[in-house]
Amino acid sequence: MPDELDPQVAEFTTQLRRLVDRGGLSVAALSDRTGYARSSWERYLNGRLLAPKGAVVALAEVTGTDPVHLTTMWELAERSWSRSEMRHDRTMEAIRIAQARAALGEFGAPPAASAATAADGRAPRRAGGAVAMPGIAGPAGVSPTIPPQPTAPDADRREGSGSRGPVTPPPSAAPGGGRRRLTMFLAGAVGMAVVIAGVLFFTGGDGGGRTSKAHASATASAGTSGDLPAGVKCAGAGCTGKDAEAMGCSGDLATTARTVTVGATTLEVRYSRTCGAAWGRITGAAQGDSVRVTAGTRTERGSITATGDTIAYTPMVAVRDATAAKACTTLASGRQGCTP
Repeated sequence: MPDELDPQVAEFTTQLRRLVDRGGLSVAALSDRTGYARSSWERYLNGRLLAPKGAVVALAEVTGTDPVHLTTMWELAERSWSRSEMRHDRTMEAIRIAQARAALGEFGAPPAASAATAADGRAPRRAGGAVAMPGIAGPAGVSPTIPPQPTAPDADRREGSGSRGPVTPPPSAAPGGGRRRLTMFLAGAVGMAVVIAGVLFFTGGDGGGRTSKAHASATASAGTSGDLPAGVKCAGAGCTGKDAEAMGCSGDLATTARTVTVGATTLEVRYSRTCGAAWGRITGAAQGDSVRVTAGTRTERGSITATGDTIAYTPMVAVRDATAAKACTTLASGRQGCTP
């Protein structure tokens, strides 16, 4: 078993192994007698996957073990397993976020100030001259500029000189300088207006809305056949009315979302997140027992018709999540029960 396996899960897995060894069962025989795949039992007994409650009850039945104590151990192990999965999910989410940030260049990105450096390596001109605004094109391909700012008299002193001699007026103070500043300012404003108009034209004035629509479209397309794992043949509404095993939705892709015991029969809601579907299943059942699963207005049914069969399950129904499905059973004795 894995070294990092939770102690509660490890104890439960060890108990399963003891029962199998005591019953003298091989994995192949165990699979035939319980109805669960051989590959699944190998994972259950190696601690790679927590056995579902139905498999535990089936094992108790074929080994002549009291299922009450075994299911109590399973419930404790299931809680520990769920906590471990939550910790694993948070760790993987943190890793994916870090990878996404790195891919977007957030790590090691050049400071914003360096973007102002000229292409030839020289720093931008100081105040007093026109500074080009990068990334905005003005009329006729001319970059709009910020008008030259008047220089304070003290700023024109020679560096290292304490002289306070006459100050030469800046060029903008000459006659006609105000008109030139106004012209340059208007040119910059027109350039910015052109850029803004272009952005609004191409985004339709609703950039955020387009992003949301694109995201919604991508979300809606998730789960199509092109996105499904190998062997999985349906997703969502395409799974309704179909057999979970034939569509590749069962086995390791399925979990028991809800369970209840009705007499000696275990009733379960089985759920596959990959397929976006759920189905009902009964184990430890007898001929004449039936099961049904309901999601919204859709109901699917299954029953045991052959002598000696102990497991039956319904076709699938599409669900948004596991809580949207409810399973019920009616035993041959007339006794009924449903999952919470």
